[in-house]
Amino acid sequence: MQTALRPNDAPVATTERLYDVGDMPPPGVVPRRMHAWTVRAESFGEPHAAFALEVVDTPQLGPYDVLVYVMAAGVNYNNVWAALGVPINVIAARNKQGEPEAFHIGGSDASGIVYAAGSAVSNVKPGDEVVIHCGMWDEECAWVRDGGDPMYSPSFRIWGYESNYGSFAQFTRVQAHQCMPKPRHLSWEQAASYSLVGATAYRMLHGWGRHEIKANDVVLIWGGAGGLGSMGIQIARAAGAIPIAVVSGKAKFEFCESLGAKGCIDRTEFDHWGMLPHWKDAHGYAQWLKGVRAFGARIWDILGERRSPSLVFEHPGETTMPTSMFVCDTGGMVVICAGTTGYNATVDLRYTWMRQKRLQGSHFANDEQSYAMNHLAMSGKLDPCMSKAVPFAELPHVHQLMHDNRHPHGNMAVLIGAREFGSGVHDRSPVVRELRPVPSFNAANRAPRSRYPWSAPMPEVIRQLGANSAVVEDDGTAVRELMTEAIVSCAPADTVHTAATLMAVHRINAVVVMQNAEATGVISQTDVVLARQGRSREEAQSLPVSEVMSDGCVTCDVDALLSDAVTTMSRLKIHRLVVTRTEGSRAVPVGLLSMTDVVRKLML
Repeated sequence: MQTALRPNDAPVATTERLYDVGDMPPPGVVPRRMHAWTVRAESFGEPHAAFALEVVDTPQLGPYDVLVYVMAAGVNYNNVWAALGVPINVIAARNKQGEPEAFHIGGSDASGIVYAAGSAVSNVKPGDEVVIHCGMWDEECAWVRDGGDPMYSPSFRIWGYESNYGSFAQFTRVQAHQCMPKPRHLSWEQAASYSLVGATAYRMLHGWGRHEIKANDVVLIWGGAGGLGSMGIQIARAAGAIPIAVVSGKAKFEFCESLGAKGCIDRTEFDHWGMLPHWKDAHGYAQWLKGVRAFGARIWDILGERRSPSLVFEHPGETTMPTSMFVCDTGGMVVICAGTTGYNATVDLRYTWMRQKRLQGSHFANDEQSYAMNHLAMSGKLDPCMSKAVPFAELPHVHQLMHDNRHPHGNMAVLIGAREFGSGVHDRSPVVRELRPVPSFNAANRAPRSRYPWSAPMPEVIRQLGANSAVVEDDGTAVRELMTEAIVSCAPADTVHTAATLMAVHRINAVVVMQNAEATGVISQTDVVLARQGRSREEAQSLPVSEVMSDGCVTCDVDALLSDAVTTMSRLKIHRLVVTRTEGSRAVPVGLLSMTDVVRKLML
């Protein structure tokens, strides 16, 4: 999961001046001290009293770290827990690990501007606008270094909860890989509100092999109007699945359906919640069975057919788990990331083993999953669902609302560096950048990856050429065996630097160029190198993609013979094809095939 890094040479000057909140230091200047909302052990309790404003030292950076000037921060329940000091004392836990601070600066969501970077950082630079995902791990962990999913590393931590110097301050310290591009059509507060819940939901829905959601799957989403559920509905819908939301009142139906829910279930109309009655309690179990069957029938009513959810998106836990496991389809999966109603969940194992259902735990997300989620946001397919934003002074208040369960549906944010609500918007509409992430962890841990439909058909698939015109020996190899399974896109007006950054971040060697929802060309690493001819580095970086890309997209089918694909590239004197798969009347892009891929087969 590590990114290739090189030294970052941006100069940074420190100053003794303490800047007011909202008063942005000049680029390249980092104050030695900063304002922050802190929690200390002696103040543990309800959030309105636990949080205190302090002036503390700005954190120092390690070689893989980045200092971000926080424009806005998101609000999550984990820092309600931090304020309460339960279920763990996060300060004491860090002190045991050798970290000296007697305070906790929380905040696990943020948008901001890079101000400084460690000596080994290359994926971001000062001035970049970023959103931050909250997954941290030791870059030197043997498991991660050997290609393991960092989510299983013993060093994994949640930034801003299990680490200090989160987003509730003027500056935050993060690891470089946590920094993702900020969607240009979102305000600072919108961009700060969705990353934690969005990436968590993405892994829940896309991270589990054969159980990954796909088109036409029925997905039951608990808490559909909440921050996590609102993300789950949209991510499921983007994959072509059919989400059904469970909420606590009909007033939330319209909101969930506007996000793409097929329909909603009002859980207050049922009374079978709680731990499962003992199977020897014939009367109690019969009453529960009556209630859960009525709940399952409501799903069928919404669908108009007797289909059960292939995946249940769980987080309430104790109160709802018996129902989730019962209504889940044969061979389906219940995936859970929390236990907001309690942790002692019960299930009827007879249905679990006889119907071969799976119960899967899930915790946040890795880099690939976080970036894939963020690309949905960048392309306008994932609305942050930010329902409330407040100024810096009201940070304890919104955490108290969450503690008291009086917060609005969706997500909340707090302005910090941003002076005005609604600032930070650079484009009126989303910049379309579709992504199929390429996992870099071991194949044993690799889950099948889903496609996302593009908004317009690709050009017609090339016709297979005769075997006698092939320029390589036809041994039956298909394009799918050598193709790179990734599609990332940029716009013609984007800079060459933007395209090169996309290639570096996602470890690919070409980007498809999209304009008005149509593929118009391809820019490759070769094109980027050629752009340097006769130009300085800065001049080449600032060129628009349209000036260096290869115009047009020649495509081939995923099942075409490799010999035919090579013949096409040779005859047209091009070095790359967009690989598509026919779905109905559309050719959906699924990857790229380059001459480099062919060389590996012929010569290595």
